[in-house]
Amino acid sequence: MEPLLAEDPIAGFDRADDWFAGLEPRAAARLISAGADLALLIDGEGVVRDVAYSASDPAPRAMNGWVGRPWSDIVTIESKPKVEALLRDASHLGPSRGREINLTVPGDQSVPVRFSAMRLGDEGRVVALGRDLRAVAGLQQKLVETQLMLEREYTKIRNAETRYRLLFQLSTEAVLIVDDASERVTEANAAVSKMLGEPTQRIAGRAFADLFDDRSAANVRRLVATARTLGHVERLRVRLAMDGSELVASASMFRQDSSTHLLVRLSPPAEAAEAESGFRSQAVDALMKMPDGFVVVDDRQRILEANPAFLTLVELVSLDALKGVRLDTWLGRPGVEAQLLIANLREHGSLRDFATILRGEFGSLEQVEVTGVAAGSVDQPTYGFVIRPVRRRPVTPVSTPGEGFRSVEQLTELVGRVSLKELVRESTDMIEKLCIEAALRRTDDNRASAAQILGLSRQSLYSKLRRHGLLLDGETSDDAD
Repeated sequence: MEPLLAEDPIAGFDRADDWFAGLEPRAAARLISAGADLALLIDGEGVVRDVAYSASDPAPRAMNGWVGRPWSDIVTIESKPKVEALLRDASHLGPSRGREINLTVPGDQSVPVRFSAMRLGDEGRVVALGRDLRAVAGLQQKLVETQLMLEREYTKIRNAETRYRLLFQLSTEAVLIVDDASERVTEANAAVSKMLGEPTQRIAGRAFADLFDDRSAANVRRLVATARTLGHVERLRVRLAMDGSELVASASMFRQDSSTHLLVRLSPPAEAAEAESGFRSQAVDALMKMPDGFVVVDDRQRILEANPAFLTLVELVSLDALKGVRLDTWLGRPGVEAQLLIANLREHGSLRDFATILRGEFGSLEQVEVTGVAAGSVDQPTYGFVIRPVRRRPVTPVSTPGEGFRSVEQLTELVGRVSLKELVRESTDMIEKLCIEAALRRTDDNRASAAQILGLSRQSLYSKLRRHGLLLDGETSDDAD
């Protein structure tokens, strides 16, 4: 056996002549098909004589129509020189350098395939081995689309930042951006510069507390501490260190990247009072128009104010019928839930998503969630509640005596609406009925056997069947099983 030539690019198979000497044509064809997604057999004139396709993706349409046509006729215009180069570079020593060629397919734009070619025998025949690149092309297309989308989003962000900076600088209200960690000014607008009489470049980097006099030190510390705790703080009076002029400061906390900052607004007292009055009027108007019920009560649960949505929930028309009436007249079990809500608000200041029921004036029951907040002063506290109906499932009304229940869920929904004694009695009846029904199913409705496994006499079983409505019409305890 002659060794492989030194310039042979194929590594391994030193005894190729021994292993593949008796290789049959069909076996060689299967090997070529297995080693490539698409294989073309080209004659010496460059005409396609046979085709094989073995990729998992669907085969290109009209693939069989390639046979008998020149290879250069089934590719796109820009791929024709690549086909000529592949046929020219094909040799007996191994596959040529791969080239990406786009095959034309009726109805499709093109099918990208990476081909390498190898010459077979001395008749000029060439086998072209191709790797289907449609999946790779799809990923590349998605990558390009993602890059374009990121560029568009980046442009939007830059435009938004430009608008923000323009509004920031043109605002007539003095606004500062303060780094929460160092408590130093990072940005200041033109209004701050005019107020302090210094350029913004000199204001940036200064300690926030240094902008105010010693008499304002306590309020400045309170401003920063409250903003860190609650996220915002309104109307604290401070005095500038430069000329001692009085201002009203407000602050809000916001996060940027991995750090937090304070947005501080400074305004003269008269402007601040006017702005606050307008804001409060707008806030009250919004509360009155909101679709969820809103009600304000005093420390003794007496209703002070309510919006039309709350009137609708309790089935009343006039606010006069509400004012002065205790909230637990409609909310929750009288003397329990409403009092518990106010006790929690006194201790914690706020609560959310407290599940209870709301009773209408005409007996309707509505499952609701309550969010509350404490307001007012220490001497005259008030409490605001937002009451939102829960539409997930209707509230099961309290059953009439003897009506019974069909599930544990119906019983648990009544906790807080009826007394514990009544719940225990109803749950006992429900369990007794379920056990009797189970015994009858196990005994194929044999009453004697059912009474035996339940540990009851037949007379006692029939009495319970009659009480739970399980006897058939006209059936008595004397009837035979």
